[in-house]
Amino acid sequence: MSFRIQPQPPARPNRCQLFGPGSRPAIFEKMAASAADVINLDLEDSVSPSDKDSARANIIEATRDIDWGAKTLSVRINGLDTPYWYRDVVDLLEKAGPRLDMIMIPKVGCAADVYAVDALATAVERATGRETPIAFEVIIESAAGIAHVEEIAAASPRLEAMSLGAADFAASMGMQTTGIGGTQENYYMLHDGAKHWSDPWHWAQAAIVAACRTHGVLPVDGPFGDFSDDAGFRAQAFRSATLGMVGKWAIHPKQVALANEVFTPSEAAVAEAREILAAMEEAKARGEGATVYNGRLVDIASIKQAEVVVRQAEMIAAK
Repeated sequence: MSFRIQPQPPARPNRCQLFGPGSRPAIFEKMAASAADVINLDLEDSVSPSDKDSARANIIEATRDIDWGAKTLSVRINGLDTPYWYRDVVDLLEKAGPRLDMIMIPKVGCAADVYAVDALATAVERATGRETPIAFEVIIESAAGIAHVEEIAAASPRLEAMSLGAADFAASMGMQTTGIGGTQENYYMLHDGAKHWSDPWHWAQAAIVAACRTHGVLPVDGPFGDFSDDAGFRAQAFRSATLGMVGKWAIHPKQVALANEVFTPSEAAVAEAREILAAMEEAKARGEGATVYNGRLVDIASIKQAEVVVRQAEMIAAK
């Protein structure tokens, strides 16, 4: 272990982030009543330019008038290459209720992008006397973003979460696909004449997880575009969870239950983790640094792995 201790990310559930456009206030109550851990009200891609102002007003009103329960409430602002983002930040922090927890910054390409929003948010908070600093989450959606992913993860103490935005990322990388996440038909290998599909998003997800874990940020998988394909969603979610991501976006309400299922440790997994911890306690009492559990070696590293599962389960149960 490095002398510099790896910081822990925020201790809150982030299994599912449910998105909805700010231009459709009629769905806000349903989003608040959903089982998602995080609600993302959108001002960016799902809102047309002519609706930006009204969508912003809808969201500001919703932060004050709707009971969001224990959910984390976030708003995705417009990109820094647009004329809308500064007004998003200023109006949200001046007019929205204290219930607003986070701002999501899209298409972040470098640490300076985060710094720009941080500087503006800090000025507004000081002017208005906001007691709790607004938190940030960012989306990696470009070649520049993945190239600078670690400096982005370290860019601000406000930063709590980072997601992969597969569609814009694919476009920026010049990938020959119109799919949003999931298996890509032409990304395969041949063995004895049979096709075997691998995961084109794996390397980017792994880079995001490593950067996030280094700097105490929650790594989150982004959208899965085909909301009619439950099996495909679950498969990608399981891959993301195995890599170390804590949750996934839902662009349709039916995906909420799928994400919660995958990113909630099963009873069997939690039971096994507790048994490993108990077996290691017994080994420790005998003065041993390792032992055998169900026919396999477990040691100090196994304790750390088991503790991840138990902590996740306890955090979700506490919610």
